[in-house]
Parts: sequence; C-alpha cells; structure tokens
Amino acid sequence: MNPNTFPTKGNLILAKNSLALASQGYDLMDKKRNILLRELMNLIDQAKDIQSEIDTTFTAAYAALQRANIELGINYVQEIAVSIPVEDSIRVKTRSIMGTEIPLVQYEHTPMSRSYSYYNTKESLDEARLNFEKVKELTVKLSMVENSAYRLAGSIHKTQKRANALKNITIPTYQGLVANITNALEEKDREEFTRLKVIKRNKGK
Repeated sequence: MNPNTFPTKGNLILAKNSLALASQGYDLMDKKRNILLRELMNLIDQAKDIQSEIDTTFTAAYAALQRANIELGINYVQEIAVSIPVEDSIRVKTRSIMGTEIPLVQYEHTPMSRSYSYYNTKESLDEARLNFEKVKELTVKLSMVENSAYRLAGSIHKTQKRANALKNITIPTYQGLVANITNALEEKDREEFTRLKVIKRNKGK
C-alpha cells in the first residue's frame, strides 16, 4: 500500500491485514532460515568427517601404490591400471529441503573386478586397489555433501535478505501506516465530536 494512503477505515483494515501478512511472512522466513542452517551445519560436519577419512585412505592408497611400483615396476602397474573399467554407475537426482533443490547422488557400488592374477602380483597392489576403490566411494559422497552445502548456503543468503527486508522495511512501513491512519481517524472523530457538541450547544441557545 502507498504510505500516503487516504485515512479511511477501509484502508486501515487493509493496512492491518498487510501488516499481519508481512509479519507472518517474516516468521516463516525465520523458521526456514533456521531449518536450513541446521541442515547446513550437519552437512559441514559430514564433509569434515568424510574429508578426514579420504585423507587417511589416500595416504594408505599411495603408500601401497608406491610399494607396488617398486615391487612390480611402474610400467606393469600402469598396464593393470589401464584395464580398470570406467565408472558409469553414478546417477544424480535432486531432493528438496524447504524449496531448495539439492543433489542426491545414486551410486551403485560394485566391487572392482580384478584384471590381474594373484600369481604375477603382490599384496601391495591389492591393498592399493581396495583403498582407491574406497576413495572413489568417499569422493562421490563428499561431492554430494559439499554441493548440497553450497546450495543451502546460497538459499540461506537469499532467505536472510528477504527476512531482513520484511523486518527492517516492509513491517515498519505498515506499522507506520497503521499508526498514521489510526491517528488521523481518531483526530477526525474528535473533530466530529467537537462539532456535534457545538451544534447541540447552539440548538440549546
């Protein structure tokens, strides 16, 4: 509504309704922001745990790979690595949290098939293969968690801006409008009451 709205009872009702709607909108935005913040904090904790596990597994995987390179030769290990099939079982869908679309990665875990014989290899190669397979699974999970966190952070920022606009601009504007119209109507009523008293006094004379 225009802040210069003509002070009538009808406009006062409209202003009060708009104020109630803006206040309700702010409450909803505030609740949405709090829910998204809790989800974001949870995702951040998950990401830290997964990243820590990835670091540990990577360290073990590279240590095993170095031993395999020494024991079997880099060229032989590379030939085996080339035979590993490309991962194509990852599917990305989305799910909604308070209207925010976040990725849902579906990963069909299948144990990596061995493309070499035990007879011609060492235990270090098996250890490296298993650790790198675990790293792949963790990386898929981490990508989903981090991407979700980024999207939630963006949504929280937008929600915060809207909540601030309602709290600092829209609600005070309607509160001022309601007060102004109310004061104007009360002043008009006082003037009308005074006018009626004068008329009544004049009739009495």
